[in-house]
Amino acid sequence: MGSGSSPCASCKLLRRRCAKDCIFAPYFPSDDPHKFAIVHKVFGASNVSKMLQELPIHQRGDAVSSLVYEANARMRDPVYGCVGAISFLQNQVSELQMQLAVAQAETLCFQMQQDPVALPTQIDQHQHHHQHQDHDQKSLLLSNSDFNSIPHQYFSSFASPSNVIQDPLKRESLWT
Repeated sequence: MGSGSSPCASCKLLRRRCAKDCIFAPYFPSDDPHKFAIVHKVFGASNVSKMLQELPIHQRGDAVSSLVYEANARMRDPVYGCVGAISFLQNQVSELQMQLAVAQAETLCFQMQQDPVALPTQIDQHQHHHQHQDHDQKSLLLSNSDFNSIPHQYFSSFASPSNVIQDPLKRESLWT
């Protein structure tokens, strides 16, 4: 049985007596019944029990955390689960990297228009301090010295806030 005399959340939900060696008791306390309910709904109590029994005791807590996270994600996105959330975040990072590259290109363009003589030194310093950035992005931005030939609409379309994916359902925390 879990701490005290009350049955764990799983035994309470499944309406059975909570044994002293209940595999669920350490991970699904009676004061958080929603945690087990959602895991049970997505994976089933029998499957969760089998998974926990196959794991060493020191890994079970992390496994339960992962199951709870995935169950919450599956409730929000039944097809993709947490992979959908990861994909959404990766797309958002890509969009922001594109916007950053456009902003850097615009900055270089403005610098070239203001002081074309000092720009090569600034570019060398910029390359030295930002070696961790993608080499292909730098070579594209720095090798094209004729920024005036690129239409301004190209820059403004990437920098538009409407290009950032805004889905209120995807912004919700998977833990609540």
